Amino acid sequence: MKTRILNPNRREILAGLGASVGASAAGLMAGGAGPLVTAQLALQARPATLPLKPGRPPAPIWELAAVSHLGDVRLKRFDGCQVVFRNDLPVPIAPVWYGLNAPTTADPLRGRAPTAPGATETSIISISNAGTLLADFRLFEDGQKQPARPLPIIAAESGLVAVDRDVVLLIEEWRLRPDGTALPPGQDPKETSPLHTINGKTSFELSASVGERLRLRFINGSQRSVLAIKLENHAVQVMALDGQPAEPFPARNGAVVLAPGARADAFVDAATPARFLLHDGKEAQQVGSLTISGKLERAPLLPPQPLPLNGLPEKLDLKGALRFDVALGMPEAGWTRPAGFSISSSPAFRARTGRTVVLALKNPGPITNVFHLHGHHFRLLDKLDDGWKPYWLDTLAIEPGQTQRIAFAATSPGRWLIESVVTDWAAPRLVRWYGVE
Repeated sequence: MKTRILNPNRREILAGLGASVGASAAGLMAGGAGPLVTAQLALQARPATLPLKPGRPPAPIWELAAVSHLGDVRLKRFDGCQVVFRNDLPVPIAPVWYGLNAPTTADPLRGRAPTAPGATETSIISISNAGTLLADFRLFEDGQKQPARPLPIIAAESGLVAVDRDVVLLIEEWRLRPDGTALPPGQDPKETSPLHTINGKTSFELSASVGERLRLRFINGSQRSVLAIKLENHAVQVMALDGQPAEPFPARNGAVVLAPGARADAFVDAATPARFLLHDGKEAQQVGSLTISGKLERAPLLPPQPLPLNGLPEKLDLKGALRFDVALGMPEAGWTRPAGFSISSSPAFRARTGRTVVLALKNPGPITNVFHLHGHHFRLLDKLDDGWKPYWLDTLAIEPGQTQRIAFAATSPGRWLIESVVTDWAAPRLVRWYGVE
């Protein structure tokens, strides 16, 4: 369904959302097909500004904003979420949902045109799994006139999780010109300087009581850099990666390492004032701080228990798996910029529903390459045998000249994108597609 609204404000968008949800629910009650609508979300892609350099005017940027929510966007697992998306940018775009597993209309380019400037589109998205998701339109960066911000989406577990507070930390990277404006990715960053923010702030502050258990949802919202973040003098227990529960494990040296677009949920019991340190591969810098305000009046919590599973298979049939070699970023292998993508191009691979797929991801280039799989999560296989790491991923950084093997169960029918981008600000983002039939 497409509609057009002229110069809408927040109230008008919400009114339109309520009307469309009511119409959809009425149709379902009358026997219409489709998932039951249990949540509402109005998204708007729009110009904005962000103060990035002291003494300079706020830098113009583009952002994806949730005009229907104040604060974090929080949905629930199994929600049927009706999304009204308004594009108030001068180029065609569409929101891309990172972390969803089930068949969805949210994956763009595969037979579905992006939303035109000034247009509004409505869709229903099934929230099939709990976890930390990311809504983003930067797949369409070929037409970006300004650097852009994604939108974190929290899909809550069905049951209670034993934490005192749930905090999103969106880490972003900017390349600043001397005049304080920011350069979009895909362009030569000459005469720019890097800057990192958390939740849009150059110095992030978090206050907690002694003994308070924090669920910190770290998101690498940068578009090109692998980053490591740590909270000094605290034990950091990793509970989930890329929106899927993991067997809990302590972060090595207390640092969580994230490829662009990757997410990690970690539990931390606040103890003392500490610095948030970010390492970009060259040097560590302070990007925020934890302050302590009193002591929590309750009995200490038990050690963290694993998060509820999202229904991914416990085991994968590697003996009967389909195996494919995928060379990342090679134009002769079919990789192309999103602006030139066509569903009529040759797929990277095809699989039948229910089969296990093993991919040998090869990085033939001289720079680390970041791979993202849409539609499924995968296991990272051990290099010496067919065992796998005790977590699921949808994003993986592969070092120069290296090959990593991953495996997943092809459970979501459809045509899905895969992405490849090297960790160089001037490099283009590239895509291909694969089919599950």
